[in-house]
Amino acid sequence: MTIQKIQQPNLKTQKMIMADDVQLSVYEWGESSPEFETIILIHGYPDDASVWDKMAAKLSHNFHVVSYDVRGTGNFTAPISSKGYEFQYLLSDLNYVISKVSPKRKVHLLGHDWGALQGWEAVFDHDLQTKIQSYTALAPGLDHVGTWFRQHLLSLQPQQQWKAIKQMISSSYMGFFNLPILPELSWNAFLNKHWTKLLSKIEDQQLQHSSSHQLRNGINGLELYRKNLFSSLISQKHRITQVPVHVLSMRHDPFVPQHFLLGIEDTVDALYKNTEIEAGHWGILTKIELFIEPISTFIFSIKYDDMLQD
Repeated sequence: MTIQKIQQPNLKTQKMIMADDVQLSVYEWGESSPEFETIILIHGYPDDASVWDKMAAKLSHNFHVVSYDVRGTGNFTAPISSKGYEFQYLLSDLNYVISKVSPKRKVHLLGHDWGALQGWEAVFDHDLQTKIQSYTALAPGLDHVGTWFRQHLLSLQPQQQWKAIKQMISSSYMGFFNLPILPELSWNAFLNKHWTKLLSKIEDQQLQHSSSHQLRNGINGLELYRKNLFSSLISQKHRITQVPVHVLSMRHDPFVPQHFLLGIEDTVDALYKNTEIEAGHWGILTKIELFIEPISTFIFSIKYDDMLQD
């Protein structure tokens, strides 16, 4: 059973907020209120918050929707040091956004790509998870991926080891993003100019989405890989969250294979749900209508359960 209120879709507004060493650029559809749950959307690489605009507009019929540019992207100022892209600073930004847009009520998180990785870190964080009502993840966390690689590489079965090696080859672009200079040169020489065309090819659908900050997003976002990827994969932890989790698995995602999702439920000591979506990696741009209903139904089910407990 779901409880649902309908409101007129809200126009997007922007606010700039100072937070420690950076300036946050936060976007809202509507305002925080007792009537409407707050959803915070966290984008991935190499996007900025504008990747959520169409989906946010649709969700705003039923929710107070918030997105923000992850540090170094969009209108968000970049940290002075590359160390500022480590998870601890990304979580600090999220905590600051929550305190500004929903200071008295828990929020619902929705994360895509690197935004999903940040979301997992948030719900595993002892303090931050107390501010989160539910988490909808469009990718597994680095703990989950690292565990999968460890289990297969250390397996005594050659077939399992070979599967891990093939996955490492498929994911070799991540290693490339960790190299010095070359990824930046690629963005300047080719990727920035042809990003929309490449995105359309990946999704097998003509897309018009483009960000005026695309070059900045691509170059600055490389530090997400350099400061977090290998350290987290090598020293993965088995952490448990008490936050209800909804995984939206995009069946045609070439970057997040379905086998990475196996066993995620073991890290969730709360309601866990997996919904398969017939979409590719950027389905949030190409198949928006497939996401709205499962996202909304899960959030309303969480709200209804809380009302029964109260």
